[in-house]
Amino acid sequence: MNTNTPNITSKPSDVYFFGTCILDMMMPEAGMDAIMLMEHLDIRVHFPMEQSCCGQPAFSSGHSKEALEVAKAQLDLFPEDWFIVVPSGSCGGMIKHHWPTLFKGTPYEEKANNIANRVVEFTNFLVAIGYEPEDKGEKIKVAVHTSCSARREMGVHITGWKLVDSLKNVERVVHDHESECCGFGGTFSVKHPDISGAMVTDKVQALKDTEAVEIISADVGCMLNIGGKIAKDEPNMPKPKHIATFLAERTGVKA
Repeated sequence: MNTNTPNITSKPSDVYFFGTCILDMMMPEAGMDAIMLMEHLDIRVHFPMEQSCCGQPAFSSGHSKEALEVAKAQLDLFPEDWFIVVPSGSCGGMIKHHWPTLFKGTPYEEKANNIANRVVEFTNFLVAIGYEPEDKGEKIKVAVHTSCSARREMGVHITGWKLVDSLKNVERVVHDHESECCGFGGTFSVKHPDISGAMVTDKVQALKDTEAVEIISADVGCMLNIGGKIAKDEPNMPKPKHIATFLAERTGVKA
C-alpha cells in the first residue's frame, strides 16, 4: 500500500472533497467528474463551500507566514472524521507533507496534523477502496503525465497508471520525458519563463512522439501549462484531460 494512503480498509460512506483553487477556477468540470465518479460508487461526497487554497503558492515561494494564513482558513472546514480526497498530487502533497511543518509549534498544529493524516489523493483513494473501472470505450492509445509532486512526494503516478492500465481497451504508452517536470512548477513558470518554456517544449514533443490520442494527467497546473503549449504550437494534438474526466467517460458515468 502506498505510504501516503490513510488507513482505508473498506469503502467509506462519506468523504470530503478538497477541490483545490486552481481546479475550481480553471477546470471545475474535472472536479465535478471526480465527485460524480465517487457518488456513482455510492459514496456521499461533501464539498465545504468555504474552501479555497492550501497555501502552496505562497509556501513554495518562501512566504511561510502568508501560506499559514491561507491554509489556516481551511482548518475548520473538515470537522467530521472522514477522509479528504484531493484531485491533485501537488496540493495533496502540500497538505499531507508540508502542513505539519508549516503549523508546527502553533496553536493549530494538532488540527493541521489531523487533516494531513486524512488526506488522500484521488487516484490513490480509488485504488485503495478497490475500484475496478469497467471500460466501455473503443480501443485507444494514451500517454500519462504526472506532476513532480504527484510522483516524488505522493507516489501516485503508480495509482494513476494502475487505473489506466485496468481499462481493457486502453493502451498506455510511456513517453520519453515522462519522469521529467513539464516546467510549470507553480510560480517557477512565472519567475523563470525561458527555462519553463524549454521544459514544456521538450515535454510536448515527447508526448507528440507517442502518437497518443489522449493525454491524461491528475494535476491541473501541469495540464494548463502543457495544454497552453499545445494550443499555441501543436493545435492538432489532443488537449490534456484530467484522469477523473477520462475515467468517467470510459466507464459511461459521464456521457
